[in-house]
Amino acid sequence: MPDKFLPAYSGTLRNHMIQIPEGIRRCSGILIFGKRIKSIVFSTDVAVIRNINADAVIAVYPFTPQPIITHALMLASDMPVFCGVGGGTTMGSRVVHLASDAEFQGAIGAVVNAPTPNETIRMMREVIDIPIVVTVVSEREDITGRLDAGASILNVSAAADTPKVVGILREKYPNVPIIGTGGPTDESIARTIEAGANAISWTPPTTGELFKVMMERYRGRI
Repeated sequence: MPDKFLPAYSGTLRNHMIQIPEGIRRCSGILIFGKRIKSIVFSTDVAVIRNINADAVIAVYPFTPQPIITHALMLASDMPVFCGVGGGTTMGSRVVHLASDAEFQGAIGAVVNAPTPNETIRMMREVIDIPIVVTVVSEREDITGRLDAGASILNVSAAADTPKVVGILREKYPNVPIIGTGGPTDESIARTIEAGANAISWTPPTTGELFKVMMERYRGRI
């Protein structure tokens, strides 16, 4: 059967928006509150978030989470947002309060860092109804303890070892939703999907990198 015709409209001013790698569409996706999410852009850059065709945003940054940042991202984004709520430097009840605030603002998930104690995850589960996304950096972590405490989704971020870690976790936990970092190439994305990731997080070019290409184009016209 031939592929169905897919009408599209990109406009004039926004026809150069960032396109996620096409291979990400091969994964199954994760169904959250009726929305199927396959591609997740890793960014806190509002300009990037407003100009990319991903299904969702994962907004995690290397500072103590602040509600005003969450609020700004939620206001600017036209897609679901997974909000980072700490778990590394930021611990305990503060993480729970940040997660609760993120849920009230409309976040589709609360993301905690790898060092987060299981007790903190358990406290979050008692308060929030949105998925708790736990970051995993190694297959040696206590994943069963995470799931028993209330983790909903595993977010595997193990650099070059991500496909290997995803594969190990998929074999041991066949029904647990897994997000995997896709890496920089189509091949690394494909390996992560084949290993068992249900969704892929992808880091887009920075605005500085995009500006460099644009400025070179402009200079070529002069």
